[in-house]
Amino acid sequence: MHRYDNVTMPKFTHKLEIEYKQSFRSACIEGMFDVPIEKKLSKSWDVDIPIENEEWSIGLIVGPSGCGKTTIGKVAFPDAKLFDGSRHENWNSNCFVDDFAESLQVQDIVESLSKVGFSSPPNWVLPFSALSNGQKFRTEIARLILESKPGETVMIDEFTSVVDRTVAKVCSAAVQKMIRSSGRKMVAISCHYDIAEWLEPDWIYHVDTGEFKITRGILRRPPIELVIRRVHHSAWGIFKDHHYLNASVNKSAHCFVAFLDGEPVAFGGAIPFPHPVLKNMWRAHRTVCLPDYQGVGIGSALNDAIAQHFIDQGKRYSGVASHPAMIAHRLHSKKWIMTRKPGRVPVNGKTGMFKSSSNRITASFEYIGDKSDPSNS
Repeated sequence: MHRYDNVTMPKFTHKLEIEYKQSFRSACIEGMFDVPIEKKLSKSWDVDIPIENEEWSIGLIVGPSGCGKTTIGKVAFPDAKLFDGSRHENWNSNCFVDDFAESLQVQDIVESLSKVGFSSPPNWVLPFSALSNGQKFRTEIARLILESKPGETVMIDEFTSVVDRTVAKVCSAAVQKMIRSSGRKMVAISCHYDIAEWLEPDWIYHVDTGEFKITRGILRRPPIELVIRRVHHSAWGIFKDHHYLNASVNKSAHCFVAFLDGEPVAFGGAIPFPHPVLKNMWRAHRTVCLPDYQGVGIGSALNDAIAQHFIDQGKRYSGVASHPAMIAHRLHSKKWIMTRKPGRVPVNGKTGMFKSSSNRITASFEYIGDKSDPSNS
């Protein structure tokens, strides 16, 4: 039984009372270990989350398991749309995007999935049950956001608990960007302290100590350190199922893989680009970031690094981008110049060079590097 006294949101006393009914086994345990069990167990917390006059988008309620995080969250934010992991029964379609509200446009769903870092079109047509834990986590959040309204608060219990810790950090970084850009507010409830810097919350409430901190502008996402190695083209096998085209990698391609904490997370290739006028031109070929690591710019960073590798050898480097995030990155980067505006490329009748891009909106860019960037010197 829960009882809440003097509830003046978000400052209140949270009191947990459990009536003890003795059984044969509990009596044995009480006797064996001399456990001082009373007729009624009681514990209370004085909760103070002073955010009434604060501008915030993301809050974090954190503490060890069993300390009352979820109950405190429900009381402090009674109007929040809660996700507690119990919505899995609401995913019944053969293609999980069909489970989103009928009022939503496909473009809205695709944009939301991409913003939470789930940018894998081949996986968008799968049933929810076929997704990895990381993909399910991101999909749930994308749906929760889309089915709420700007200005509303969503609360996510057991935040990142179902994914490994490296994936949890990447997910946190991707989700926080989505929340801030959507105009919503999110309260994350977690027993994991390692996500705080990656989530960059505006405030944190520590349930075990009762400490409240304004962290807006203080916590910053740590840099992501990638190790990039040239690899054999057979490495494409790890990534091919996540590419939006049903395509193989050119065996003459120079192939590179980015590793994060020793794990392969992204693939990028480059091939010579024969041109009647341009000399020494290479172009990007098959860029893929694994779904669990999407949403924090790893694919773009790998692509930039490969391009710089060829520029350093006195070559030129170009790339055709179709993914909105990749196009946006290059448009805002000083290291790339647009050579063809976004549009559909007609099929070339002689060579068929652009046949695979004929039905997709793509844009072309050339990498020039950033002379002001010390890393390019």
